[in-house]
Amino acid sequence: MRITLISDLHLKFKETTEDKSRRKQVINFLESLKKNTDILILNGDIFDLWVAWEKVIIKGYFPILKKLADLNEAGIRLIFIAGNHDFWFNNFLSNYLNFEIYDDFFFEKIDQKKIFVTHGDKYTSNDFRYKLFRTIIRNNFVKTIFKAIHPDLALSFGNLLSRSSRKRRDSSSTIKRKESGLINFAKQNLTKYDIIIMGHSHSPIIKNFNDKFYINSGDWINHNSYVTIINGKPELKYWKNTGGFNE
Repeated sequence: MRITLISDLHLKFKETTEDKSRRKQVINFLESLKKNTDILILNGDIFDLWVAWEKVIIKGYFPILKKLADLNEAGIRLIFIAGNHDFWFNNFLSNYLNFEIYDDFFFEKIDQKKIFVTHGDKYTSNDFRYKLFRTIIRNNFVKTIFKAIHPDLALSFGNLLSRSSRKRRDSSSTIKRKESGLINFAKQNLTKYDIIIMGHSHSPIIKNFNDKFYINSGDWINHNSYVTIINGKPELKYWKNTGGFNE
């Protein structure tokens, strides 16, 4: 079985020149998967802001959605795990693109490997302010109020929140403390799983603990990194847009 996993693309519906370039890179990458993967796992923060109303989707994401639809038609199994920027799914991705949606984590035994995937924002340390915000923003009442607003206004407000989150700059020591929460969670749970994969920290890393692995898939803002698991063997790789998979 060939599994590909990416996270933290932070694709935007209002794009700068840099955003457009990143989107094109992502589309090229996704196109390369048609004959190179069986399962594609999107591990959160694929979109910088995602909301799906009952009858409205965000047109700025159409190129990516079209490519994901192509992968579905090619027979690739699609899995989406909520991030801290994209979690108000509704039923568009599942009904029209055949995605399996997971609000917290994905777990499955594949090729005799117990694989656990979660975005990771729930397990950071030294981040009480965000965890409080996470609890509030995922509340069903807040979701109902937000979706009752006209989409243009709601997206303008959501874009402000997203931009504020992106502009927040932590010190290197703070980032390391937050990442330690992800690594500690992996150490404590690799007794139950063979491979634990997270994102969120934007820091690609693979650690081998006695032939059990913690992997952070990094991001597509600075690293263009992703994870493959082929016949149970995990690798951390980097996309260079040469038409195929890259080390």
